[in-house]
Amino acid sequence: MISEYQHILENAFDVLNSVYYENKLPKAVITIQSNSKAYGYITSTKVWTDDNNSFYEINISAEYLNRPIEQVFATLQHEMVHLYCIINNIADTSKSGRYHNKNFKVEAEKRDLLIEYAKYIGYSKTMPSDKFIKTLCKYGFMDKSIEHHRCNNNTSPTLPKKKSSTRKYKCPVCGISVRATKEVNLICGDCLNTLEHIES
Repeated sequence: MISEYQHILENAFDVLNSVYYENKLPKAVITIQSNSKAYGYITSTKVWTDDNNSFYEINISAEYLNRPIEQVFATLQHEMVHLYCIINNIADTSKSGRYHNKNFKVEAEKRDLLIEYAKYIGYSKTMPSDKFIKTLCKYGFMDKSIEHHRCNNNTSPTLPKKKSSTRKYKCPVCGISVRATKEVNLICGDCLNTLEHIES
């Protein structure tokens, strides 16, 4: 099943490379690995090789594969923007790659992403624009689905639990979590990201 999801992401990389980068981005190795602290990442150096060529790695975090499919592809596009900046010597981050500056925002918005500022991580919060979603629709990616994701905290699914009367919310960046007795909109006081409702 994971190989199927990886294939979807690889196809999406090729299409986005054609539509938004004139096929000028180098091939990258697309991985799906555990990383509960971020939706995805790209390596700052080429870490894969086939003895003749070397490749950057773009990882899509296994814990967040169950987000709406357009958000997963927006994360892929986010990392592809980083790749574009790397190969074009555009300084788009600082603080070991954590803080995204205005150069990143400019390049990402050129490629139909919506970028918001968040304390400590800069212009990093990423959402797909309507135009980006239309591109995904045009090439059939909105018809794709990813039905599995890795459970957080190294836990394995067990028998269904009795449904709780509380709801759990978690910050996708720093991982802080809270519970509420009704549906609410919460913002993390540390990094100003919107907390996401997760199944508890």
